[in-house]
Amino acid sequence: MFKKTLLLLILLTLISCNVTKPVIVTTKAAPTKVKKIAVRTSKKKTSTKVIVSQKPTQKSNKREDEVIESTSRTIVGNDIVSNYVYQYKDIAMSNMKSYGIPASIILAQGILESGAGRGDLAKNANNHFGIKCHADWTGESVRHDDDARQECFRKYSESADSFKDHALFLTGRGRYSSLFDLAKDDYQAWAKGLRKAGYATDPRYPEKLISYIERYDLGQYDAQVLGTNYLPLENKAIKVTSVDSYNGSLYEVQKGDTLYSISKKFNVMVDDLKLKNKLTENILSIGQRLIVN
Repeated sequence: MFKKTLLLLILLTLISCNVTKPVIVTTKAAPTKVKKIAVRTSKKKTSTKVIVSQKPTQKSNKREDEVIESTSRTIVGNDIVSNYVYQYKDIAMSNMKSYGIPASIILAQGILESGAGRGDLAKNANNHFGIKCHADWTGESVRHDDDARQECFRKYSESADSFKDHALFLTGRGRYSSLFDLAKDDYQAWAKGLRKAGYATDPRYPEKLISYIERYDLGQYDAQVLGTNYLPLENKAIKVTSVDSYNGSLYEVQKGDTLYSISKKFNVMVDDLKLKNKLTENILSIGQRLIVN
């Protein structure tokens, strides 16, 4: 009996072990794919802006630049012009004695035509008066752009030769003969006569010569040759005349005036002065009237 009971318990145990259990299926999760996003990083170029602070340049009272434009364009100061006069005044006076051309005219033409000795022809060919070769010239020559490209200009071994040739040029050509009927101390008539005889095509040529003669007291060298008393041009009082048509004022240019000094006097820009007065150069003449405001 005991054996049957034991057998029955074993049988029940086996049956209970075979009871159906829920099946749990586990699957290995697929590895998560991480989407890589390509990010382009561009290095931003950084530019360093260098700011250089400059002290404003101050114009010296001893030098006020002006542009001289004839056969060459030069920028010179009044000190350079004064040195040019000092260097060649004796030659000019000697030529006045020998050929009858006012020293003031010789010096003024030299300043203008050579850029006070700084122009290309003066430096490269010792040609201070812009004299071209012409048919009768047998000496050396250089080529230089002027009215046309690569024109023929005379070349001299020394500057003094250029001054002498200038005198021979004026005395040896009939079209300038009327000049020698003029008074030797009448530089204004000589300046106008040179333009009329065809020495230069610039309509303001006489005005420019007269301006240099009066600004640098070149008439004193005529007086020395002639043995006459020279009365320097005195500085006139500032004359400002109201002009209704301009709705402003005119200023009469005095000895020693430059566009820069006038601009400071009336607190106006140099470029504005040139624009108002339709000036293309910085050359002024005594007595010239300028619109200043």
